[in-house]
Amino acid sequence: MIFIPTHRPMNPHHKLRSLCAEAFLKTTGVSTPQIELQPIRPGFAGDLTWLLFPLQRHFKGWGADTAQALGHQLMSHRWIVGFEVVKGFLNLSLSAGYFLEMIPRLGLQTPTPPDETDTIVVEFSSPNTNKPLHLGHIRNILLGSSVAHLLESTSGKTVKRVQIINDRGIHICKSMIAWMRFGAGETPSESLKGDRLVGKYYVRFERAYRAEVAQLQETGTPKEEAEKRAPILLEAAALLQKWEDKDPETLALWTQMNQWVYAGFEKTYRDFGVRFDKNYYESETYLLGKDTIAKGLKNDTFHRREDGSVWVDLTQEKLDQKALLRPNGTSLYITQDLGTAIQRQQDFGFSEMIYTVGSEQDYHFKVLFTILRKLKFAWAERLHHLSYGMVTLPEGRMKSREGTVVDADDLLLEMIDVARTLSESLGKMDGYDTDKKESLYRTIALGALKYHILKVDPKKNIMFNPKESIDFNGNTGPFIQYTYVRIRSLLLKAPPQLPAQYAPETSVSDDQRSLLLKIGSFGELTATAARQRNPALIANFIYDLAKTYNSFYQSTSILSAREASQIKLGLDISEKLATILREGMRLLGIEMPERM
Repeated sequence: MIFIPTHRPMNPHHKLRSLCAEAFLKTTGVSTPQIELQPIRPGFAGDLTWLLFPLQRHFKGWGADTAQALGHQLMSHRWIVGFEVVKGFLNLSLSAGYFLEMIPRLGLQTPTPPDETDTIVVEFSSPNTNKPLHLGHIRNILLGSSVAHLLESTSGKTVKRVQIINDRGIHICKSMIAWMRFGAGETPSESLKGDRLVGKYYVRFERAYRAEVAQLQETGTPKEEAEKRAPILLEAAALLQKWEDKDPETLALWTQMNQWVYAGFEKTYRDFGVRFDKNYYESETYLLGKDTIAKGLKNDTFHRREDGSVWVDLTQEKLDQKALLRPNGTSLYITQDLGTAIQRQQDFGFSEMIYTVGSEQDYHFKVLFTILRKLKFAWAERLHHLSYGMVTLPEGRMKSREGTVVDADDLLLEMIDVARTLSESLGKMDGYDTDKKESLYRTIALGALKYHILKVDPKKNIMFNPKESIDFNGNTGPFIQYTYVRIRSLLLKAPPQLPAQYAPETSVSDDQRSLLLKIGSFGELTATAARQRNPALIANFIYDLAKTYNSFYQSTSILSAREASQIKLGLDISEKLATILREGMRLLGIEMPERM
C-alpha cells in the first residue's frame, strides 16, 4: 500500500471549549455534549460567539439569567475580558493574550498513517471509450478527486480511488465501424492521442449515419424506419453481436482501439494530477450481478415475468418496478452495478463507498442502494451518491456525437495560453527561463480551472468561461496563488533577528484578530466539507481568507512596524495563513507556485 501523507488542521479553540464546558457545568449542574464557537458576525461586539440555543434542551428553566451567569463564570479566566448576551448567543471578547497564546497552536498536525483496516471507496470519472475526456468529465474528476483528498485529511481512513470504464456496447462499435470504413489504418500519433482518434471516428459515424438516414428519407422511407435501417447502424449492431460471440478479429480490433483510448485517458489524468488505485472495466463486470439476481430469485426478493425477464418491486419504497434482466437473460446497467458494488466490497471491505455521478442519475442510485438493502447487505446503508449539476458553455450544452464538446486536453491548452498571455502582459516573468515559464503557466492554468469548477456547490450547474476563471483578481485560483506568493516574498524579507517571544504588552489589532480566528476555524471547516462532500466550502473559505489578508496587507506596514514584537506578529500571522492557503488548495488538487 502507498501511504499518502495527510494533514489534519489543529483546532486552537479546544482549551476555550473546555472552559465553556466547565462554566456550563458549574452554572447549570449539567454536562454539555458540545460547545459550538463561531467568529462574531459584523456589527456585534466581541471576537467569538457561543451558540447557546442548541444547549437549552439539556437544561430545564433556561433563561437570560443563565446566559448572564455563564458569562460571569467565564470572566474569571484571563482570556475572557467581556461578554454580551444576544438572545441565544453569548458573545465573548477575548484578551490579546489569548491570540498570542493561540498562534503557536495554529498550523497542521503531523501526518499520521491511515487505518488500513477501514476503507472508503470513491468512484469518479468512469468514462466511455468512444471519446476523449471532456469538460463534463472534468467536473466529475475534480470533484471526486478533491473529496478523496478531504476524506484522507479528516477521516483517518484509507481512501481508494476507483473508476469503471465503459468499454463495451454499441458506442464503441460505432467508432470501430467508422474507423474500418474511413480510417485507412490511421493510428495515434504525437499530435493525435488515442482517445481523441477514437472520438474523431465516433463523430464521423454520426455524420455518416445522418447522411444515410437523410438518403433513405429521400427515397420515401419514413424517418423512424430510416433511423433503424441506416446501413452503418446495422453494421455497428452486427459488430456488437460479433463481439458478444467473441469473434477473434472483432475482439482484436476492439482491444486495440480500447488500448489507444486507455493510453489517452492516462495522459490526461497525469496532466490534471489525478490517479486511481483500481480500474474496473464494464467488459469484465457486466455479468457480475447475475449470480446475485439468481439468489434474489430463490428467496423471492426478485420475480420472473412470463417473458423471462427478471424484476424487483420497489413500489413500497416509493420507487417503481425495476427490470434486472432482459427476457433473453442479458444484463442491464443495474445488473452490472449490483455486481460491481459487491465485488468492491470483496476487494476492499469498505466501510463507505461514494459514487461521483451527475444528477441525471439520482433515480438510478436510489434504486441501486434500495435493491442492495433488500438483499440484506449491511454495508448498503453506507453507500452515497455524490450528485452534481451540469457544466455548460456560453454557447449552450455540449454534445459528444455532434463533436461540440470541449475536450479536456484542448481546454487545458487554452487555459495555459491565457495564463501565458496574461502573465507576460503583467511583466512579471523576468529572470525565468523558458522551461520555468511554461511550468508556471501550467500551474496557474490548472489552478484557475480546478478552482473555477470546485468553488461552485456540487448541486448547482456551472457556466464555464475560461477567461473569467484565470483573472488575477476576484474569486479565482490565480488570485489565491498570487496571495500565497506575496506572503512567501514577504517572509523572505524578514529581519534576521526577531524576538523568540512576544512582549507582554503586545497588542492585537481587530484585523489581526479576524485573521487568526479565520485561520483557527479551518480545521472545523475541513471536517464539515468532508462530511458534506463539498469542496466548495474549502474553495470559498480560502478565497475569503486571501481577500481578508490582502486588505490587511494593504493597510498594515508589517516590516516597518515600530516594535519588533509587532513585526514578529505580522510575519507569524502571514506564515500561518500561507500554510492554510497551501493546504486548502492542496485539498482542491491545486499546486502553489513560489513566484508569479
